[in-house]
Parts: sequence; C-alpha cells; structure tokens
Amino acid sequence: MQKLRCVVERITYQNPENGYSVMKVKVKDYSDLVTLVGNLLEIPVGSVLLCEGEWKVDKRYGSQFVAQTWEEVMPATLYGIEKYLGSGLVKGIGPKYAQLIVSKFGLDTIEIIETDIQRLYEVPGIGKKRVEKIQESWEKQKDIKNVMLFLQGYGVSTAYAAKIYRQYGKDSIDTVKGNPYRLADDIWGIGFKTADGIANKMGYENNDPRRCKSGINYTLSELADEGHVYAEEEQLIKSAKELLQADEEPIRNAMAEMVQAEELKTDGEAIYLPPFYYAEVGTANRLLALLENNTANLFAKPLNIEEISKSTGIEYDEVQIQAIKQAVDSKVMVLTGGPGTGKTTTTQGIIAALKNIGLRILLAAPTGRASKRMSEATGMEAKTIHRLLEYNPKDGYKRNDENPLEGDALIVDECSMIDIVLMNNLMKAIPTSMRLILVGDIDQLPSVGAGNVLRDIIDSERIPVIRLTRIFRQAQSSRIVMSAHAINQGHFPDTSNGKETDFFFMQMEEPEMVAENIVKLVKERLPKAYKQPIRNIQVLTPMQRGVVGASNLNISLQAALNPSQLALNRGGYSFKLNDRVMQLRNNYDKEVFNGDLGYVSQVSMEDRTLQVDFDGKLVEYEVSELDELTLAYATTIHKSQGSEYPIVVMPVLMTHYVMLQRNLIYTGITRAKKICVLLGTKKALSFAIRNMSVLKRNTKLKERLNPSPEQKEHKVYSISQESEYMIAAEPIVEYNKQ
Repeated sequence: MQKLRCVVERITYQNPENGYSVMKVKVKDYSDLVTLVGNLLEIPVGSVLLCEGEWKVDKRYGSQFVAQTWEEVMPATLYGIEKYLGSGLVKGIGPKYAQLIVSKFGLDTIEIIETDIQRLYEVPGIGKKRVEKIQESWEKQKDIKNVMLFLQGYGVSTAYAAKIYRQYGKDSIDTVKGNPYRLADDIWGIGFKTADGIANKMGYENNDPRRCKSGINYTLSELADEGHVYAEEEQLIKSAKELLQADEEPIRNAMAEMVQAEELKTDGEAIYLPPFYYAEVGTANRLLALLENNTANLFAKPLNIEEISKSTGIEYDEVQIQAIKQAVDSKVMVLTGGPGTGKTTTTQGIIAALKNIGLRILLAAPTGRASKRMSEATGMEAKTIHRLLEYNPKDGYKRNDENPLEGDALIVDECSMIDIVLMNNLMKAIPTSMRLILVGDIDQLPSVGAGNVLRDIIDSERIPVIRLTRIFRQAQSSRIVMSAHAINQGHFPDTSNGKETDFFFMQMEEPEMVAENIVKLVKERLPKAYKQPIRNIQVLTPMQRGVVGASNLNISLQAALNPSQLALNRGGYSFKLNDRVMQLRNNYDKEVFNGDLGYVSQVSMEDRTLQVDFDGKLVEYEVSELDELTLAYATTIHKSQGSEYPIVVMPVLMTHYVMLQRNLIYTGITRAKKICVLLGTKKALSFAIRNMSVLKRNTKLKERLNPSPEQKEHKVYSISQESEYMIAAEPIVEYNKQ
C-alpha cells in the first residue's frame, strides 16, 4: 500500500448510493492534477486527504490512485490552508476572506484560529459579527470532525457526520456506540443498512434482538413507502429474514416483544407500525361518527337550482344537480370525475348552495399548488391541509379534537393524494357538526404516502358518491381531455398530431434520441411555438433511472438551460442559482413538504448555503441538507400529483415497462393544461393502456368503515346519462344514497 497526501481541487463524479467518487487532486511535485478514485462521498473541495492505496492505469481514463482508506487532515501548505478555509466548511470564510487571512498569518493561520481567534480583527474588513460566526463554526466543525473520525473507523462516509451531530450534538459518539440502530430511526437519509454496517463492525451478531427489532421496523417502513399501511405477519417474517439473514425464532421473539411493548400494533394477521394503525382506526371512527351525526338537512331551506345557476353563471346537468343536492343533504360525500367532466363547476355550485343556506365554508387541498388552483377557481381562500390545521414543528397540529376547525362545511380537493396519516389528522380537527365534501379523481395514482384513502372510502359504500362522467362540449375540443378519457377506458388515443391539436405523439425508439429531443423541445421548440417561458414546461417521466429517467434528464436539462456558475455540490448533483428543485421529504421545521417545487433564488459560496423560493416562501438549506432536494426540470409522474403545468413533455418507452400502467399515463397526461407531448413508441403506450395490474395496497379502511353487517344498510344506485358528449359506451354515475 502506498500513501498519497493531496488537496481536493474538484469532484468529477459521485454516486450518492455507494459513495464511489472520482476526484481531481493536487499532489506535491506533480505538475498536473492527479485522478483519485474510491469511496470518498461528501468530501468537499479544499479538503486535505491522506490516502492509502495503489496506483493503477485504467485503459480508458489513464493513471489513477485508488484509495482503500483515507483520513482528512489539516492542510500544511499556504495553498492548502487557503483552499481549505475557502471551501465554505467554516461559515464566515469564503474564498475572498480565506485569501486575506492566509496572506496575513501564513502557515500560522490554523493555530491562530484555534488558539487566538481575536487576532482575526487584524485582517482588513473582518468585524465582530464575522469573527463570532467563524468562532462558532470552527468549534462546531471540531465536534463534527470527531464524530467523522469515529464513524470513519466503522466505514461510514462523512456524508452523515453533520446530520448525526445536528441530531445528537456532543452525545453523538456515545449514542452511536450505545445503539447504532437509533440512527436509522432518528435521522432521515440514514437507513437500516447503513446503521447495520456500523453495528456489524461493532460486533453485533445477526440474531441480536436490537438488530431484529430495527430490521422489523425497517421492513414495515419500506412497505409503507410502497403504499402499504400494514404487513401480513408471514409476509413480514419472510421479508425480515431475507433482510437480516437471521433465524426465524429471534425475529418472532423480537416481534412479540415489540407487540407487548406496543412498539407494533396487531389486528388479526396484520402488523402495523403504531402511527399507521392509529391513523387508520382514527380515520374510520371519525368518518363513522360524522355519518351517525346526520343533522345535515335539519335547517336547510329548499334548494333553488335556478338561483344557484344565476349566482355562478353556470347551467348544471342532472348529475351535477344531484351532486349539489347531495352536498346539502349529507354530512359526508365524495365527488369524483376525470378532466372536463365539471368537478370544478360542480364544486362552485356546491359552494353557492351551502352559502345559500347560511353555512360557513372552508376550502383545502393537500399541496400549495392545488390549494392555489382551488382559490383561483372559487374566488375564496383555500389553504393547504397543513396550514388549515395550523401545523408548526414545535407543537404539531394546533387544530385537533380539542381545538377543532370553526365552520359548517369543509371541501377538500385532490383527495386522491391524501395518505392515511394526513387524513387522520384532518379528521381529528373536523367537529361532528361539520359537513365534509371530498373531491378528487379516483382514476389517478394513489397517494405517495401509505394508504388508498379515497378509493377505500368509495369502495366501502358507506358514503354517498357522485361520479361525473359526461365530458362537456367545451372540453371536447381538447385532445388532452379526450385522450385521457380514452386511455382511462382502455382505448388507444388519437395520435394524428396536427397544427390545431394540444396533444402530440412523437414516434421514436432509441432512448438517447428521446432524451436529446426532450432537451430541444424544452429549450427551443415549445417556448418558440407557444410563446411560453421555459418555467411553464415540465418534463414528466415514469421512472427515476435510465437514459430517459428523471435523474439523467435533469442533468441534461440543467446543462442546456442554466449557465449559472454559482452552485453548491452535494451527492453528485450541482445545485445552481435559478435551478428548478423539488423537496424530497416532509420537513416540518422548514414547513416544506414532499413534492413541493421551488427555484434556487440565492447561493452563498461563503456560508455554503442556498435559498429556495417555494411560491414566495424562502427556505434556507445548508450544504449538508441538500440531499433533501433534487433537480426538478424533470420529475417522476408520481411526484407530479396535485400539480398542473401549462406544458407537459413525457417519454413513453418500453425501457420503463415495469412502471407502464394505465393510471400512471393517465395521471401524467392530465397534468397538462395547454399542451401535452409524448415521445416514444406506440407499443409502449399500448402496453401501458392495457396494463391494469396496479399493486394492491394493504389497507383496512374499507373494512373498518363496515364494522358489522348490521350497520351496512346503504344501497348503491346507478343513474344513466344519455348524451352525445359521453365517451363511455355505458356511462354510469355512482350514487350511494342513505
């Protein structure tokens, strides 16, 4: 093994999943930069490394030093010190002040910052606030370095040191030594496998009870990420065995202990993480309580449809009138339907009818964009569910069963997006005197989070449901609308293109060609043809990976659309000024949520922070928090739920066949307001339309809404609609009447 001391000049490549990195480093006595490769994730530019490894010559890339082990050391040269301080690791010192400080103190710079920081006042331009910031950051960095060195001994990359320190502070090392599996529970981004790797090096055995418990939690969390509210017992045992490579008996023992300690909840063969169990039971109980307190029409005056039509300026058909009447007569109802079927105009009629009988109305939707659209459509204030419930990170949801919402009726839009946990928190805040009207498109993808709330409520047949299927005349001129409905009914859409259409299909087979054409469409052709800014164009794709996956398309689109040099790097991605980005997790401290879209409005190279503008709300991120963001020039169709974009561009290729499903393509197309362009093959589109094999989610909300046969007294009626404007051969409006 040979040793190499070097300064990191730039990072050429990083794989955020396994830490493999390629870096260009400066080495003493070498005139050119040296290529360094190895598992070096999250080492910032300017770091001084002492590596052990060996030289090798790669056929394609030439001479490289392959690092087997490495440690970060303090720089010993003027160049190294300046590069280290200017890297942004120490807040308050950017490249400019690094140069001034090193020019003043030379090789004594590090010692002066360490032991006599007041001497920094000798540097021109440095005042009290900056010195305090540097001192605080330097002390914090020392603690983080200790955590980093400790974790490196167990093979953990430095990527997580700042997060671990932020969570546990000076107790970080003791906490990890005591139970490394806590990392998986407490810190977002550190999964079971990372924690298990640390535990393994600490000598934990496969059958260790702490390991089994953490593995069970991880398995249930993974299933929740796939949409499941619970796991069946044997399914959980099997998955945990495969994950842990442990014996069955200790896993069963660990599960029994967790149930006994109420760390898990059971219901027959179903095993739940407690939050999901209480959310499902709570949602069902509260919906049933609303239904049982059916005093909705006791004070309602007769419904005057003519008066409502006059107030909204809209003429309503038979089924829309039925929906308005149902809203007046019911404590809970569901209004569902696809694009162009009049959900919005019907909602306006419902609002007018409820106002007409003197009710105070609240409006809400799961996301900021959906609530903004609801406000624009109704002329009333609509809030996100989190804002409606007055959520804050310190106190949680201020609106709850002890402090319920004030009003007589709540209308919630985009309900297909609501997962079981959010639904339960919403239901807690709804008093039994309030009406609840749920609006959404049942044919869209289910929520990103666990559960299938809207589908389960409809399938339970306990709650009145009005399904709008008639496509109104004005919507028939849109091929986006007609194509979406055709696809939803299993028919291949009209792909003939033409100047007057708003729905295009570009036939091409090679993924590389599709990717190249997507960039051209977004950068030049679509903005020029439709006089739309690039910000109004969104690329949606079925998958994250692959040539036409979101990751690769984002890199290509960023290179083509954003020339800015102001950028921070994290995990192989570069986040530049003006980049479109998306939040990847619910961060209650910052009050931003999974799927929120924003733009990088400020980058501070000195403080190593950037600011993102989420529809007017400015949120700051430190460089160690950037794994919560991803570029969003292209995003997956799943992540686009609840959003609408003037122009949507979407690849449809057989390389995505595992994700090609009818409701996925339908959801993607219905995100487009003005123009939708598909690129790919008709074979892939046809495959998706035929594929109805949507993964069944483990949920029991439907059953919980039918607690006993005696309580199930609600019949289902069908109202036929005869209309030349119907696309369905046998249009049915589902109407579940009490």
